[in-house]
Amino acid sequence: MRNIVILISGGGSNMAAIVNAAQREDWSGRYGARVAAVISNKADAKGLLFAREHGIDTEVLDHKVFASREAFDAALASLIDRFDAPGTPALVVLAGFMRILTSGFVDRFAGRLTNIHPSLLPAFTGLHTHQRAIAAGCKFAGATVHLVSAELDHGPILAQAVVPLLADDTADTLAARVLTQEHLIYPQAIAELLHKR
Repeated sequence: MRNIVILISGGGSNMAAIVNAAQREDWSGRYGARVAAVISNKADAKGLLFAREHGIDTEVLDHKVFASREAFDAALASLIDRFDAPGTPALVVLAGFMRILTSGFVDRFAGRLTNIHPSLLPAFTGLHTHQRAIAAGCKFAGATVHLVSAELDHGPILAQAVVPLLADDTADTLAARVLTQEHLIYPQAIAELLHKR
């Protein structure tokens, strides 16, 4: 059985979408996988409550108590490793985890570390993606699921969803429409990644 470990920092709506899909589709039988743990760098992350209510182990690792980014990432990697099944390393899913990870962490989990970004990568990496898409006059926006590489918001693309950018869109209205697509493509992309492996 392959364990999935999801990292969050806030409400965890993408995490919830993955958990709901995993329980609805019986991933344990279909893909030999289950969501085993949700880890947050913030104790007040609302997504932790959802995970607990669904019988998933939760852990909090506060990045503020570590002297460096490297020290935090090393502790986080050790915590994730606790959820490795015998002979099967865990799949690590970033779902609103608001930390830039060190290259050492990314290398350690290469090929099994995924993220979702609210733009059609490679366009608009980083923050404020929706406002930047509006300002650029884009006709379309969307979301991208990708494997994580050392370069921020890069790495092989696993899935994308496209939404039209409407004339009266604000960053908030566009973000809301993109988020509904994120909730669809992220569980699907993880399922396809598990199926391939």
